[in-house]
Amino acid sequence: MSLPRFLRLFLLSLASLLCVLAALVYSLTWHPAAREAATVSCQTSAPTLQPGQALKVMSWNVQYLAGKRYVFWYDLADGSGPDQRPSAEDLAFNLDEVVRILRAEQPDIVLLQELHNGAKASDYQNQLALLHERLNDLYPCSTQAYYWKAAFVPHPQILGSVGMQLGTLSRFQISRAERLQLPLMPADPISRQFNLKRALLVSHLPIRGGGELAAINTHLDAFAQGNDTMQRQVAMTTSLLDQLQADGTPWVLGGDFNLLPPGQYQRLPASQRSWYSPASELQQLAEHYPMVPSLEQASGPEQARWYTHYPNDPSVSGPDRTLDYLFHSPQLIQLEAQVRQHDTLGISDHLPVLARLLLPAVD
Repeated sequence: MSLPRFLRLFLLSLASLLCVLAALVYSLTWHPAAREAATVSCQTSAPTLQPGQALKVMSWNVQYLAGKRYVFWYDLADGSGPDQRPSAEDLAFNLDEVVRILRAEQPDIVLLQELHNGAKASDYQNQLALLHERLNDLYPCSTQAYYWKAAFVPHPQILGSVGMQLGTLSRFQISRAERLQLPLMPADPISRQFNLKRALLVSHLPIRGGGELAAINTHLDAFAQGNDTMQRQVAMTTSLLDQLQADGTPWVLGGDFNLLPPGQYQRLPASQRSWYSPASELQQLAEHYPMVPSLEQASGPEQARWYTHYPNDPSVSGPDRTLDYLFHSPQLIQLEAQVRQHDTLGISDHLPVLARLLLPAVD
């Protein structure tokens, strides 16, 4: 028995509409490969790492230069933050402030998260390029990789383009870099296209005499409780580190992990706990490899010195948790470490974490 003609036409029209919608969504969104080369910019005059040298590394989520004078819609658990974007004046001020800190510290490798490139909310700035322009004398080399990109996001608080990158600055030669796709958060087929696609940005720095250092930059998912996204992302990251170890390649990893160290969950007010698991997914990684801050520092009596997150939430009056870390290969010797808190509280909702590490000497 055949369908009535009007029903056949309706179904054909519906199928055509769905095809058009799928094509539109695909054209507006970004579809990275699981593993792909990342953009590298490097002057040939940049020096090469030396065996046995000390190396200063910084990781910092700069919150797309938005600053601390806002409560954005995503800053509160119920999505009720009143602000949608920073002013042009605040973007310029915070660019100056990030440059000030980088010039004061002069780390050899800088791992930056939440850099905008082409986003409506930050006037379509290429923020890594702006930083590189101001710091070209310090950092002749850089790499970058997107983890959020779309020509238009139909979220009522966005309604425009997005572009968010990991950016790595280096005083030393970078021979190549690659972007590794992290596991995605569960979502329906359409929402998934517009969502963030978190990644690892792996930069390879040659060492004189042979070998290389892998510098890994990342920003793991947020708002992922109720599923196993964080476990899968930590597991993939750990697998990469295990492979580097097996290959004898020294490495350093830094980023915003959006994970509390074991012991801090219980110290947060109940209203701040919903984004985290009582049993931290970070435990396995922290038990396998040296971490800054260490588990003892992050959960001990002086843990406030190691807080790296100062939420844009009116109920929070200062840094109150650790979410940002540096991990490093056991082949590297940690000389010193700190979270720079005293003059960075107004720049971003995250604070920079630093470590001085000693590269292995020639055998």
